[in-house]
Amino acid sequence: MLVTSPMPAPGATEALDPRPLTGAAEAGTGIGDVVRAYVALTKPRIIELLLVTTIPAMFLAAGGVPPLWTAVATMLGGLFAAASANVFNSVFDRDIDEVMRRTRRRPVPRHLISPTRGTVFGVVLGIASVLVLGFGANWLSAGLAVAANAFYVFVYTMLLKRRTSQNIVWGGIAGCFPPLIGWTAITGSVDLPPIILFLIVFFWTPPHTWALAFRYREDYQAARVPMLPVVLDAPGVAVRILVYSVATVVTSLALWPVAGTGWLYPLVAGVLGLVFLWEAVQLYRRARAGLRDAALKPMRLFHWSNSYLALVFVAAAIDPLIFA
Repeated sequence: MLVTSPMPAPGATEALDPRPLTGAAEAGTGIGDVVRAYVALTKPRIIELLLVTTIPAMFLAAGGVPPLWTAVATMLGGLFAAASANVFNSVFDRDIDEVMRRTRRRPVPRHLISPTRGTVFGVVLGIASVLVLGFGANWLSAGLAVAANAFYVFVYTMLLKRRTSQNIVWGGIAGCFPPLIGWTAITGSVDLPPIILFLIVFFWTPPHTWALAFRYREDYQAARVPMLPVVLDAPGVAVRILVYSVATVVTSLALWPVAGTGWLYPLVAGVLGLVFLWEAVQLYRRARAGLRDAALKPMRLFHWSNSYLALVFVAAAIDPLIFA
């Protein structure tokens, strides 16, 4: 399981549903609504990004197309693991999700799913992920998925998120595990290339998340979550975003000699990295000019960071197909 940088993409901002529901069944909701509520509880958009960092690692490890069954089992097990972690996060954070505009329409704050049912659902998904990864890939990959989930739930969600502005820096380690899981699913061991992929996600997570936190700073402030834009002025946050962006791009280029890729990967990583750095510099300039809120345009960097990470990892997957 991963991510991320385990931070959600922007969600709906409608008002809270005031109905005192204790569960979807009690509300008289149809089976389709129940299924949609449980799917929403897993935060599918985060899972998509996590799988984007898992699959290319398998291609890189295999030096081409990985074995079909192993790839399918790893993707399915990773999906279950990420879903499990996201469910536990949703259940534990239901109090702050009720306060934040971006998250108040999630199933638990709306009382479409009770905390108890959500917890049981998370446990079932977690067990399924271990079994699928263990028997479909290997037990090292399954163990890494368990470690990532435990880190996300216990270290990030329960310990760091509400206590320190560095929450996403260290809590984001959980979101860095998918490349390791994808690599070990193919090779059965950890090597330097997946560690580089791990570090790319590690350095990428703060600028990605802090850009989003700029946009929803008032939400985090109302929920008393000390995201960096809540506790530090805009230029201070922007310069840190720039520093981590530089580290991300430099680390992405380090994969070239370490993994022995062809020319495609460094070319793509270099061009995408220049655009990433350009957006980070422009955000810093706007912050230094005293612009705030919408005028700061933090979502430009946020949306590009999503594209950047996906395309860099796709390039890492395609390169061995061309130069194998």
